[in-house]
Amino acid sequence: MTIFDRLERRFGWLAFPGFLRYYALLQILVFVLQLVRPDIGEVLAFDRAKIFSGEIWRVVTMFFASSQFGKPTLINIAFLIFAVNFVFMVSDGLENAWGSFKTSLFYYTGILVVLVASFAYPFAIPSSGMVLFGAAFVAFATLYPKTEILLFFVIPVQVRFLGMFAGALIFFDAISQPILMPFYLAAYSNYFIWAAVPALRGTARIFEAGQRKKRFDSLKMGKSEAFHICVICHRDDVMDPEVEFRIGADGKEYCDLHLPD
Repeated sequence: MTIFDRLERRFGWLAFPGFLRYYALLQILVFVLQLVRPDIGEVLAFDRAKIFSGEIWRVVTMFFASSQFGKPTLINIAFLIFAVNFVFMVSDGLENAWGSFKTSLFYYTGILVVLVASFAYPFAIPSSGMVLFGAAFVAFATLYPKTEILLFFVIPVQVRFLGMFAGALIFFDAISQPILMPFYLAAYSNYFIWAAVPALRGTARIFEAGQRKKRFDSLKMGKSEAFHICVICHRDDVMDPEVEFRIGADGKEYCDLHLPD
């Protein structure tokens, strides 16, 4: 029984099926609210001073303070529809692989780490609330690398390539701002624990199994037992099937070239 199984038996009530779906819907709500109140992001965003002064809601709303889709143009709306559909697929995929409890812990861990890091840094980290989407996406790409989607409903592409692209963007963003490196390492720790490390272990086990099979096959081939072996030249019927063997007067086996008179 794994640690997650033990936790689920005790804290199973913490499971939140479809958590990421509701998270995506909140992004849509903010997108709509921006139409009537363009400054809604400032009201919802993380602000340490305002939180300490009583605006406690910001520790929750910071995770969907900005929809990241800009103004409601036709292109942005189309992109929003594609993104929401994709998030729904990611949500279902993670829960199918891990179960709702383990997946919920994945989200809760990401949220908690981002909150702690946001309070630890002396300045507000831009788009920190979107990290949860990023961690969920690269986890999905790790679990289902060959899943094919239609990018923008048109271009067929395997998820692993999008995951590699996203990982490269995260990496270069981190090294371009070294002060944010600890934040990225902490914010994506749930990905490393839930997806990356198990995937590496699985790859190592597959490699070991392949190596064992090769060793077994080589030993099996090397240990092919011959039925006839010449006591003089040690040729056998496996090495040379055309050779004839005879039993000598001494009871030993000889090939036709070394059979005693």
